[in-house]
Amino acid sequence: MARRSLLFSPGDRPKLMRKAPETGADVVCFDLEDAVAPARKDEARDAVRSVLADPEFDPDAEVVVRLTASEFESDLAALLDGDGGDVRLDAVMVPKVGYHEDVRAVADELDARGRPRPVFALVESARGVLNVSEIAAADPTTAVLFGAEDLAADVGATRTREGTEVLYARERVVLAAAAEGVDAIDTVYTDFEDESGLREATAFGATLGYDGKMAIHPAQVAPINEAFTPDPDRVEWARRVIAARDDADEAGRGVFRVDGEMIDAPLVAQAERILDRAGYDSAS
Repeated sequence: MARRSLLFSPGDRPKLMRKAPETGADVVCFDLEDAVAPARKDEARDAVRSVLADPEFDPDAEVVVRLTASEFESDLAALLDGDGGDVRLDAVMVPKVGYHEDVRAVADELDARGRPRPVFALVESARGVLNVSEIAAADPTTAVLFGAEDLAADVGATRTREGTEVLYARERVVLAAAAEGVDAIDTVYTDFEDESGLREATAFGATLGYDGKMAIHPAQVAPINEAFTPDPDRVEWARRVIAARDDADEAGRGVFRVDGEMIDAPLVAQAERILDRAGYDSAS
């Protein structure tokens, strides 16, 4: 499934949570961590549970909850324990992941409740960046997310528009995700009124290999989706490549020609990735 855009929605704002899927985001994430003041934590847990347990809440978007790093057991108990039926919860996000054991600990809590769910691992510290390969390789991990703002605070870096101070970490995260075959989701763009800056940052993240980007405001969703949706010309090129590959396979050829270009395994992989992002089945 596509994870071009992931929109955060505060866990103590039920109206916003219910409206979040209407933005067109591929993933909606109800936030129990940074977006909720400590004094409102219990209220937010009840609100998120109420939305997730509503039978009429069944959006096309993937539904995720960002847990509180230091209180994830209490979060899960509030969301999953007790009466009231099942909840629409497709995955959980674990913030401040520093070790693969952080992912495993949350997965174990879910398993103990008979509610296994994949984990979005948010890497936003120096320790997490250094251990991101093991984090991405953890069985429950389905996506690795890069948090530049918290990372900059952790290492004492000064955030700049160019982002060179976090570029190494940003690249390391996407490489680890690619190596383990999980999605890589890029950091937020904090100025939600700066659409041109968002488009520039999102385009750069796409060139690095990210599959999607986090959003903090509904207005950011459409530009993000656009950036991670392949151009129709590229989709047609990819379809021609896959069709030619199938013919080459039947003929026993490893290299073949499309539009005057010699195509080999790396370009086939690129074509498959384009079709996957565009929602086509590259195997057929």
